[in-house]
Amino acid sequence: MKLLIAVVQDEDANRLVSRLMTEGFSVTKLATTGGFLRSGNTTLLSGVEDGQVDTVIDLIHQVCSPRKQISAAPSPMGGMNGSYSHYPLEVTVGGATVFVLSVDQFVKV
Repeated sequence: MKLLIAVVQDEDANRLVSRLMTEGFSVTKLATTGGFLRSGNTTLLSGVEDGQVDTVIDLIHQVCSPRKQISAAPSPMGGMNGSYSHYPLEVTVGGATVFVLSVDQFVKV
């Protein structure tokens, strides 16, 4: 058994949860906050059998595709301490970060 931990953008979270549940996967949703743009994101936990890992990752990939977004928030300029750019920047958002962990024991009470 594996535990998948997927960090996704808030914009994608509800669609992904619905898709995973429609496909028969249980999922737990946690509200979290990202570091780069300090935007909201969601962390999803799902326990799956070893043979289902690729299926779940494919579903995540289908729902959480990366896209471009204009960021109006100040962001640090590379290599300069204390310097910030106040101009809009195009950044890539979306996608997902997925961790796959082995589960030694699973108990449902």
